Amino acid sequence: MQLKEHLRQQLVNTRQFSEQLLAAFHTPQDWTYQVHAQCNHALWFVGHIANTDNFFISLVAPDKVAVRVDFAEKFGPGSQPQPSAAAYPPVAEVLEFLQERRNVLLSILDEMDESQLEQKTPAGAPAFLPDYASVFRTAGWHEGLHAGQLTVVRRALGHPPLSNPPPN
Repeated sequence: MQLKEHLRQQLVNTRQFSEQLLAAFHTPQDWTYQVHAQCNHALWFVGHIANTDNFFISLVAPDKVAVRVDFAEKFGPGSQPQPSAAAYPPVAEVLEFLQERRNVLLSILDEMDESQLEQKTPAGAPAFLPDYASVFRTAGWHEGLHAGQLTVVRRALGHPPLSNPPPN
């Protein structure tokens, strides 16, 4: 399997896992439940991942960036989850942006060939994103990191793990 296929599979699999986790959140209280006042909640997770995908898009295809100033302020780096759903756009809108931004990121990847993945990112990109392949790799890793946090919130709300090992 080539690098491009690995990157696509990672992005798709990570998103499928996130969507399975998010299926447990229904009420505004669920979406903004925090295990601790300093911890992320599900609504912040969704907006943060959407906003971050939009940032990754800005590095590889700046013409496909969606301008959402409210999302950068509420969900960008350094933002702090607010305890009230009223502080955010409607959940459905944030979920739609999450899906739309990942679809755009995947379409950009699909249009690239293997040699384009080696292309350097533009000046000003973070040092940990030296080339286009690292942008796609980091998108999957970043979402997985925050999905791990989301599993704790989900379990604290009383939901069972997504997969249980078979009994011995």
